[in-house]
Amino acid sequence: MPAIEIGRICVKTRGREAGKKCVIVDIIDENFVLVTGPKDVNKVKRRRVNILHLEPTDKKIDINKGASDDEVKKKLEEAGLIEFMKQDVKPKIPVI
Repeated sequence: MPAIEIGRICVKTRGREAGKKCVIVDIIDENFVLVTGPKDVNKVKRRRVNILHLEPTDKKIDINKGASDDEVKKKLEEAGLIEFMKQDVKPKIPVI
């Protein structure tokens, strides 16, 4: 099970959105991924994020690469994870 994969739900550990959950939508390169909340679910904008600033969870949804926010929201609803996504967590900041 790769930790960084499309559809993996992660917790952002750095920045203004720290503690919020997001979904990996695309893998840009070995250091960056594209994530979304989606914004209307938990206020996480679609943006590029360093993978060192993410903490993967054990949850994953089945989405295509580059899925739109609407597609991600629909899959989250189907999986019953909307309330899970809305909950903030205290991020564990890794020691690098």
